[in-house]
Amino acid sequence: MSRKVHCIKLKKEADGLMVPPMPGPKGQWAYENVSQEAWQMWQQHQTRLINEKHLNLMDVEARKYLQEQMEKFLNGDEFDQAEGYVPEAGK
Repeated sequence: MSRKVHCIKLKKEADGLMVPPMPGPKGQWAYENVSQEAWQMWQQHQTRLINEKHLNLMDVEARKYLQEQMEKFLNGDEFDQAEGYVPEAGK
């Protein structure tokens, strides 16, 4: 049985994450406020940012940047786009 959350990103009730996606308070916050669908959307966007901006995840500043972008993305704030990314037709 899936658990429901009121997703902060989608602004509707949806299936919640099965486990916190990261340790600590931010992971718990995501577990309580972000749906599986919104988290998947973030993971796809994060992958585009990593690839297009050539981020090195060993770099503390790159991880800090992704954390900031995740919060903006999930909260509905303005977030960075991957330069040169063109979504497929119909998406």
